[in-house]
Amino acid sequence: MRKIIMMMSVSLDGYFEGPNREIDWHRVDEELHGYFNQRLRGMGGFLSGRVTYELMADFWPDADADPDAPASVAEFAGIWRDMPKTVYSRTLERADWNTTVRREVVPAEVEELKARAGGDLVLGGADVAATFSRLGLIDAYDIYVHPVLIGRGRSPFPDTDTLTALRLADTQTFGNGVVRLSYTRA
Repeated sequence: MRKIIMMMSVSLDGYFEGPNREIDWHRVDEELHGYFNQRLRGMGGFLSGRVTYELMADFWPDADADPDAPASVAEFAGIWRDMPKTVYSRTLERADWNTTVRREVVPAEVEELKARAGGDLVLGGADVAATFSRLGLIDAYDIYVHPVLIGRGRSPFPDTDTLTALRLADTQTFGNGVVRLSYTRA
């Protein structure tokens, strides 16, 4: 069965975005972008909320048309366009680029997605990830800790009274100081 893997970049002080939704502090260089491309190319689909989907859809569909785009950016544009995507939104009317819109996160439907053939499913977007977490649908976490302190912003993990035990599965350090921490449910 496929796994659902939450992938998120965070600052060292634990925020995925600044107080005004800024992510300009991310340290994505060619090495890290190449790693993301290699990792995501093998996935079976992208799961996201509306905000994340719209941010991605605003940039990636034609990012490879820019002759000045780095090779890793051009490569990811194709990966993103071709990858099956599910976006969870109560307001989005339609979505392009191989995307299915679902109004609610329904555990039985998610389990059906996991049972299909293909690679694991990557989950992106803090709000939808909070819902998946609350429903016990996340199998693994890939957290990319960037070597910056931004002081304030939004945490990818909402306040909860539930303890979720995790097991460290792997780590990786990139040349730019980003560290990948991979955890699975214990």
